[in-house]
Amino acid sequence: MFANGSEEGYQEVLEGIRRKTLVYGEETLMVEFLLNGGARLPLHSHPHEQTGYLVKGRMRLTIGGKTRELLPGDSWCVAKWEEHGAEVVEDSVAVEVFSPVREDYLP
Repeated sequence: MFANGSEEGYQEVLEGIRRKTLVYGEETLMVEFLLNGGARLPLHSHPHEQTGYLVKGRMRLTIGGKTRELLPGDSWCVAKWEEHGAEVVEDSVAVEVFSPVREDYLP
């Protein structure tokens, strides 16, 4: 599967948080998130392992009760069912991969 970059196709999932599924296969799905400064992603969990990379911006990410401030180039991994959430400090872009594929994120 190939996908060309585009400004279209983003969905607002929470106030100040938009996502776009980039590509997916049988086992993984990759998503780009555009995050506005001040946005909050409440603590939640799901049955997917989630790895991420902060492309630009700054945010505080909480995973399993531990909070870290992330800067561009930082990455993370969230185990399935592990509680996590985020506070976006400044406008940010993050890319995350989910396994297994999140059916609710398929286009």
